[in-house]
Amino acid sequence: MSIDPSLKLKNALVRHRNVLTRAERIDVLKDEERWNEGDPVTGLPKVAHRKSAAGKKAKAEGEAATAEGAAPGAAAPAAPAAAAAPAKGGAKAGK
Repeated sequence: MSIDPSLKLKNALVRHRNVLTRAERIDVLKDEERWNEGDPVTGLPKVAHRKSAAGKKAKAEGEAATAEGAAPGAAAPAAPAAAAAPAKGGAKAGK
């Protein structure tokens, strides 16, 4: 009998999880310098664990590049529109 695809453990540790283990919470607290050696491991403070949005950062960089390129090359967007106009005229003349 085969296992259902939703039950497979492929990339189980890669995906985002909302609940962290106690060890992961302690690691986050150490990074934020909110954990001291000897502190009790029970009753830990809450730790914000947000899903990172790596795709949005790349998009923002691309928008910045187009914004920088738009000012000096304002005629560049007009060129494709001008190239599209003869294509329409050519289609009418071909009929």
